[in-house]
Amino acid sequence: MTVKKLWGGRFAEATDALVDRFNASITFDQRLAEQDIRGSLAHVRMLAAQGILSTQEAEAIAEGLEGILADVRAGRFEWRVDLEDVHMNVESALRDRIGPVAGKLHTARSRNDQVATDFRLFTKEAALHLADLARELRAVMVAEAERHLEPPVILPGYTHLQVAQPILLSHWFLAYAEMLERDEGRFRDAARRMDESPLGSAALAGTGWPLDRHATAQALGFARPTRNSLDAVGSRDFALEFLSACAILAAHISRLSEELILYSTFEFGFVTLPDAFTTGSSIMPQKKNPDVAELARGKAGRVFGDLMGLLTVVKGTPLAYNKDLQEDKEPVFDAFDTLETILRLYAAMLPRARWNAQATLHAAGRGFSTATDLADRLAQGGMPFREAHEVVGKLVALCVAQDKNLWDLTAEELHMAHSGLSPQILEGLTVEASVASRTSYGGTAPLQVRAQIEAARERLKEDA
Repeated sequence: MTVKKLWGGRFAEATDALVDRFNASITFDQRLAEQDIRGSLAHVRMLAAQGILSTQEAEAIAEGLEGILADVRAGRFEWRVDLEDVHMNVESALRDRIGPVAGKLHTARSRNDQVATDFRLFTKEAALHLADLARELRAVMVAEAERHLEPPVILPGYTHLQVAQPILLSHWFLAYAEMLERDEGRFRDAARRMDESPLGSAALAGTGWPLDRHATAQALGFARPTRNSLDAVGSRDFALEFLSACAILAAHISRLSEELILYSTFEFGFVTLPDAFTTGSSIMPQKKNPDVAELARGKAGRVFGDLMGLLTVVKGTPLAYNKDLQEDKEPVFDAFDTLETILRLYAAMLPRARWNAQATLHAAGRGFSTATDLADRLAQGGMPFREAHEVVGKLVALCVAQDKNLWDLTAEELHMAHSGLSPQILEGLTVEASVASRTSYGGTAPLQVRAQIEAARERLKEDA
C-alpha cells in the first residue's frame, strides 16, 4: 500500500520509486514512534470527550494504538519505507488491526501539527535529559574540586597558554562546574519555552471542529497549547534553541578535552587518564592515547554542524509547513546522541584520573608565575602599580638572562632595578603564598575555593 493509495486524492499516477525513497523519512523518524502514539492517544480521547467520536470508536482506536506501542517497544513492529514516515506507518498498522474506524483518528488533525507535536515532545524530553546529565557531570566536578583541596594541589594557570599565575586544581574544576551549570540552565530554559502543544493547529489555520486543545496539551505533559497555528506548525526555533545549547555545551567539553589532552602528555605530565578510557598504538607499544578526550573534542565540530545545518534549512522557508522541515530531526537526534554519550563518559572518567601534584606544583613555579605578586607588594608599599609593573618586568628580564628565579636575585641586582628595593621584598614569594593571597570573592585562595565548593553543593541540592 503506497501513501497515495492510503490517502486517495487527486493523483493520477503513482510516485516515481526514486521519489519515494528520496521523500521517505521512516529510516530516522521511526524514533518518534512513542511520541507519535502518545499524541494520537491524547487526540482520540479528547475527540471522544468532545463528542466528536463515540466512546466505542475511541476505545477501539486507543486499544489498537496501545497494541502498536507494545510492539514498537518490544521491537516487533515492521517499518515500511513505502509508507514514508512514522505517522503513516502507525496509521496503516492501526487500520490493519481495527479496520476502517482507524481513519477517524485523523479527524481534526494534520500531519503538520502531528509531527510538530511529536518533535516538540522528543526535543523537550531530550533537553531535560541533557540538563540532568550536565548536572551529574557538574556534581563530579564539584566532588573532584573537594577531593583535591586538602592537601591543596596547585596548578599553573595560563593565559595565551603561557604560565600566568598559580591556581588551585580545585579552582580549575570549579571553573568547568560553572560552565556546566549554565549549560544545564540553557537546556531547562529551552525546555520551558518549547513547553507548548501544537496539537489541534491542524494543517496551518486551525480547525472548525470543537477541540479542547488545553486538554490534549495537559494529557501530553505540556504546560499549554501554542497560541498561533501558523507558528505552531511552521516554526522550528525550539529545535534551534536546543541545538544552540548543545553547541555551547560541546564547546565547553571540547575545551576541557583540550586541556586534558595537553596535561596528559609526557611534556606536561600533570594527569594520567584511566586505562579504560584510553587506547594503545597499533605500532608503538609505549603509547597511551587519550582517544575519549580527542573524540569529544572532534565531535564538537559535528554538533556545531548540526546547528548550522538546521539554521540553513529554516532560513528560507515561508510560513507555514514546508517539506524542508523534514530535515529538522536528524540534527537534533545526532546532537543529542553525541552529547548523551560524552557526558556519561566524562562523568565516569574524571574521578579515575590521577593528578601528579609534584609535577603541577613544579610547573606552577615556573615562568615567573609570582611576578604579579611582587608587583602587588611594591604597589602596596606606595609605588604606582604601572611603575611596579615596569620594575618587575626588568627583574624578570634579568632573571631570564641569567637563568634564575626572582627569589634568587641579589640585593645589588634589586637595587639596580630600583633604588627602593631590598631582599626583604622577596621573602615568602612562593606559589603557595601566591595562591593563598587571592582572597577576593571567586578567587583561588583555599578559603574562597572551600566557600565556592560549599555553595556549589547547595545549588546542586536545589530542585531543577
